[in-house]
Amino acid sequence: MTHPTASVPGARPAAPSASERAYQHLKRAILEQVYPGGLLVSEGEIAEATGVSRTPVREALLRLEAEGLVKLYPKRGALIRPVSAREIADVVEARRLVELHAAEQVWPRRAAIRDDLARWLDEMRRAHAAGDVTALMAADRAFHATVVEAAGNEILAELYHRLRDRQLRMGEASFRLSPGWAEVALTEHAGQLAALDGDDPRAWLDAVGAHIDNAATVLRTLR
Repeated sequence: MTHPTASVPGARPAAPSASERAYQHLKRAILEQVYPGGLLVSEGEIAEATGVSRTPVREALLRLEAEGLVKLYPKRGALIRPVSAREIADVVEARRLVELHAAEQVWPRRAAIRDDLARWLDEMRRAHAAGDVTALMAADRAFHATVVEAAGNEILAELYHRLRDRQLRMGEASFRLSPGWAEVALTEHAGQLAALDGDDPRAWLDAVGAHIDNAATVLRTLR
């Protein structure tokens, strides 16, 4: 087992490398739809936006290509990969498999996660009221991840975490481009919490599954 390295009291954390800064800037811009799918951006544009040279930008782009977020074209730049119908279908299928299994597993000990879910729902409401789509999406993901992690299967939790970037990107698009979906999503999350407070496990599973299906329907209409 590895252990985190102890920090020296009073020491400042190491500054991120130029490559890491470029990577974080690009990834955030892609997930938040600042760089929408289908956009071709050059290394020079990215270097100017991040204040680093082209070499760390190239390193950042290679990482993002490996994650499936961009496609590199030599001497032209990077194409921000659009979200495909196949990707949406695959993510929805994976979500149903993981989240419904997790929801079933946590039912006997649902009281342990109830307060955390209520807190994330409150965060979603505050973000929506402030018009902060990025914060709304982050709280939405945290709500669902809380259930998955509480199920106790570390492999499934890791798999779900690997879906996070794809879900954030899709979720940003759905909240920004589909008027009214945020209100529906808030209502459905409140319904899940109400079902968790009840005594019918079927109602809880149905609420979880219906929300995933409705989110999938919204995503398909955006294509």
